[in-house]
Amino acid sequence: MTDMKNYINPDYVAEPEKVNTKKGLEGSVIDTSSVSKVNAETNSLIYRGYPVQDLAENCKFEEVAYLMYKGELPTAAQLAEFEKLERSYRDITKDALAVIKHLPKKCHPMDSIRTGVSFLGCEDERIWDASPATNYDKAVRLLAKIPTMIAADYRFKKGLDFIAPRTDLSISENFFNMCFGKIPSADVVKAFDVSLVLYAEHSFNASTFTSRVVTSTESDIYSATTAGIGALKGPLHGGANEQVMHMMNEIADPAKAEQWMLDALAAKRKVMGFGHRVYKSGDSRVPTMKKYAQKMADVTGQQKWMQIYESLEKVMLEKKRIYPNLDFPAGPAYHMMGFEIDFFTPIFVMARTTGWSAHIMEQAANNRIIRPLSEYIGAPQRKVMPLSERR
Repeated sequence: MTDMKNYINPDYVAEPEKVNTKKGLEGSVIDTSSVSKVNAETNSLIYRGYPVQDLAENCKFEEVAYLMYKGELPTAAQLAEFEKLERSYRDITKDALAVIKHLPKKCHPMDSIRTGVSFLGCEDERIWDASPATNYDKAVRLLAKIPTMIAADYRFKKGLDFIAPRTDLSISENFFNMCFGKIPSADVVKAFDVSLVLYAEHSFNASTFTSRVVTSTESDIYSATTAGIGALKGPLHGGANEQVMHMMNEIADPAKAEQWMLDALAAKRKVMGFGHRVYKSGDSRVPTMKKYAQKMADVTGQQKWMQIYESLEKVMLEKKRIYPNLDFPAGPAYHMMGFEIDFFTPIFVMARTTGWSAHIMEQAANNRIIRPLSEYIGAPQRKVMPLSERR
């Protein structure tokens, strides 16, 4: 008797099942989340119910990180305890420092931090412990150590000595000190802190979804974060802030900006920093970041970047009705703060690790492996011909 379970009819040709595919999962709702919401109708973004622009103006990045992890803004006592824990984790081992130091000098900083986070996972003996308490502790460690690794890479690529983290400074102040050996004015620190708040979380974006997919396999938080970094590196996602500044450097002269944009649109050239899959009438984070980019221009005297900004924005709105996204003001803001262009996206990582960790913990708490289907459009099932009979 034929075993029907293992029987395959060699002459059977399956008819492809027709499904309604959505390229890029556009408009697809694939899960629930309490972390954040992008409201397309009102062009608003909320973190745990709070409008992001309100958080940026009224809260330190540390408060927003706590909000991401715990679901509520901290009290003064809770914030003090959280800051004490985060600051105690800022140091990295000599081995981790050596890994960063010995990477090729020309490798992109996103590759450096991706490798660094992977190494952090190798050092953590609790790698398979995904309990809520342990994952929270790992999340705080990532928040604390990622800026140290990015700053170390920044120094090493310039041939400079490593500056150890301090425990008497905020995350933003400490990062400036580790990179430049000094802390800038309060206006610059505030602008940087605001950028971290605005970049902290953004619903089921590509890197967050990537992190959740990895988590759904019951892999560890370091693997999920490393995967998120890989996704964020792309110029259609986090890397766009770098491309914005390269574009502005190409233009250089505010008097040339309008014609540059007209020529770019006529040539159907992709202009980075404009448009968004979800927002249709403007990214809600842009007004706040633009305000602080202008403050950077006022502080540094580099008004030309905001003049170029205004010209490009004006032409794009008039000709295409396409609005800037967060990367458009963030690029020149980071440049005016003194950061090298290829470190803009690693700074994004500093912020987004909070959102990733929140989603990783949320996914782990109510997990089912993420395994979508695809519509097959290849050849129908067919026989394998012997090599001698193939034509």
